[in-house]
Amino acid sequence: MLLVAILYVLLLSALHAPCSAARSTIVAGDRLTGDDKLVSRNGKYVLGFFQPGSEYSSQQTPVHWYLGLWFGKIPKLTPVWVANRDSPIVDHRISELTISDDGNLVILNQVTKSIIWSTHANITSKNTAVVLLDSGNLILGDASNSSNVIWQSFDYPTDGLLPGAKQGVDKVTGLNRHLVSKKSLIDPAPGRYCVELDTAGPGQFLYKLCNSSIVYWSSGEWNGHYFSSLPEMSGPNLFNFEFVNNKKEEYFIKYLTDDKLITVSLLDISGQEKQLVWVESSQAWVTVFTQPRDQCDVYATCGSFTICNSNTTQVCNCLKGFSIRSPKDWEIEDRSGGCIRNVPLDCGARNQSRNATTDKFYPMTRVKLPAMPIVIEAAGSIDHCAQACLDNCSCIAYSYGNRCSLWYDDLINIKHDNIGTTSDDEVLYLRISAKDAESWRNTKRGKEVIWAITAASIVALVLLAVVMWFLLIWRSKRKQTTGMYNNVQGGNGIMAFRYIDLQHATKNFSEKLGGGSFGSVFKGSLTNSTTIAVKRLDGVRQGEKEFRAEVSSIGIIQHINLVKLIGFCCQGSMRLLVYEYMPNISLDAHLFRSNTKILSWNVRYQIAIGIARGLTYLHESCRDCIIHCDIKPQNILLDASFIPKVADFGMAKFLGRDFSRALTTFRGTIGYLAPEWISGVAITPKVDVYSYGMMLLEIVSGQSNNTCKENSSTSDHSAYFPVQVARKLLEGDVTSLLDDKLHGDVNLDEAERVCKVACWCIQDGESNRPTMGEVVQILEGLLEVEVPPMPRLLQAVA
Repeated sequence: MLLVAILYVLLLSALHAPCSAARSTIVAGDRLTGDDKLVSRNGKYVLGFFQPGSEYSSQQTPVHWYLGLWFGKIPKLTPVWVANRDSPIVDHRISELTISDDGNLVILNQVTKSIIWSTHANITSKNTAVVLLDSGNLILGDASNSSNVIWQSFDYPTDGLLPGAKQGVDKVTGLNRHLVSKKSLIDPAPGRYCVELDTAGPGQFLYKLCNSSIVYWSSGEWNGHYFSSLPEMSGPNLFNFEFVNNKKEEYFIKYLTDDKLITVSLLDISGQEKQLVWVESSQAWVTVFTQPRDQCDVYATCGSFTICNSNTTQVCNCLKGFSIRSPKDWEIEDRSGGCIRNVPLDCGARNQSRNATTDKFYPMTRVKLPAMPIVIEAAGSIDHCAQACLDNCSCIAYSYGNRCSLWYDDLINIKHDNIGTTSDDEVLYLRISAKDAESWRNTKRGKEVIWAITAASIVALVLLAVVMWFLLIWRSKRKQTTGMYNNVQGGNGIMAFRYIDLQHATKNFSEKLGGGSFGSVFKGSLTNSTTIAVKRLDGVRQGEKEFRAEVSSIGIIQHINLVKLIGFCCQGSMRLLVYEYMPNISLDAHLFRSNTKILSWNVRYQIAIGIARGLTYLHESCRDCIIHCDIKPQNILLDASFIPKVADFGMAKFLGRDFSRALTTFRGTIGYLAPEWISGVAITPKVDVYSYGMMLLEIVSGQSNNTCKENSSTSDHSAYFPVQVARKLLEGDVTSLLDDKLHGDVNLDEAERVCKVACWCIQDGESNRPTMGEVVQILEGLLEVEVPPMPRLLQAVA
């Protein structure tokens, strides 16, 4: 409250600023109309009249005006709060936001003087003022007593939640701060989905149909540190979390660890809550997490008579024999109307004569059956079950597994089974009219005829092409092969391979070693018995010139701690890279798997130094500074002597020596990403330093950095491991941090040195992180290292 009071006083002082300056306050007699704006002092938030989704408007679907809050420093209009979502405005030019005679904030029609929207607060003092705070909270308060907040927008969220806003209930007044999705992209009116605190049970949030008891997802109970269904909250995060439950109120709140970030949590039209972060470099919103993760878990997200498949571009599709009820609504993401039948059912025709047509059933496989069927115990076979459905005109589908299940009137929540977990007898038989079934069969037969004609034509063309190919191959083969080898830059020892040679070397790519960021890796052997690893790039769109330039750049990188490129293949559309084979596979296999050799402490320490030397070479010794951008144990290969080799340059960024930073698109792996990736600023080699620090912690602990390690020496909860490292360094105790598989056989001075280096590497500010050259000197004992401070992101989870 003190913070509110201070801000309130400061903002009221802005009333004496010149009229041309952007204002953040409204007092009695002031009006906000037309294109006028209210802007917070930091410029981050704007209040004004806006048209949602105007690009979707048409003569049939007019777009109205609303009073709302949005971000002022980004080009994309993203409303986070709407005042009059139930009462749209036809013409904002004749509407005004002002303080009424009773002290409430109201939207008035200037012509009729009727009230369109009001705060409806119970006000004793009519001397009120309005201020838009830097937090995005719009406050109506007593102008003579700044500590008296009468009404605030944070108490009445719509579909968005800003950092610092409470989500929960006031037990004294009964105020329920909950989210309600909007109806469509052009209509912010209350939609179908709500997120609210479960006041009758444990501290959890329920995702449900509004005004209904149907719950489709829950956050799980708050355990003092995170919600049980969201364990990722225990890892590095953008927020500090707090859950409060006392006699007066119960609520959840989150605070940003970096106030510079632009972020909002929105309850989407689809029923999913999405945390959006604005990335300046790409000028776009990035969804950092979604709950529930699968849109198809949301109740009736696609409407009636639809099937949901979250693995396809178009998530919602109509069932066989159905079409979208309102295509216009689907374009603005309002799918509540679902789909309707193309042809009415022929129900009842079969009772007129034995030969009359009847409805048919279309089998739907690989689907998860809808909920709440009616079970018919008397139907002992699939034929009896089908007949039971035909006997009732309201029956629209059946399934027969161990029993007969019927569905009546409506079908919702049909979900495509992407991983094939449904059994063979879980087939949904959808009822369609005989006319529709015949049309479908005719279409199918027509397609079969077309396929037969097409296949015959293709065979004839193939035979002709084969004849021509034999006539021309002897001429083109020599020319192609000569060009392949002559175009390789000399002096770097890179070989150009023919695709057929690599096919033979890998036995037609039969022994797969793994996959990287841009393709799959296969084991092979050259004619001189040299064992190789062949990486086949998938979905490459680069031209031959660009591909050869990339090969030449990577090919000149020669260092004992970098994987060696032996050669390449650039033939037709094929793009392959040939590397030296690493018999001890990748570092993650030895750290995280139980069926591989346990690395001793000495081997781990030498691996840490070797990786640092390799990165130092990339950052400081190449013609261009090379930022790897994806340092993690999976990209560290180990040779026969367990010498580490940095591999997989699929995401690498080349930075000229005349430049200190590079703007690039978001890349890398969650758990190893430096904070600057999310904030969208230009990157430096320090992003590799951060990833290296996270990997050092994994080398010490023998477990992935995104897991929690139980601290047996204290009564604390299972803590995010980087947090434990920072704490134990401050306490002077690193023994409990070590991998249990080492059984204490560790050089404690080296272990402490590694932990200190790791914590310096993962500092929030890149200027506070060492260079990789300094890391090498520290690990080799040439430089001393102090105890590092705990990074702010780690303080957030501590």
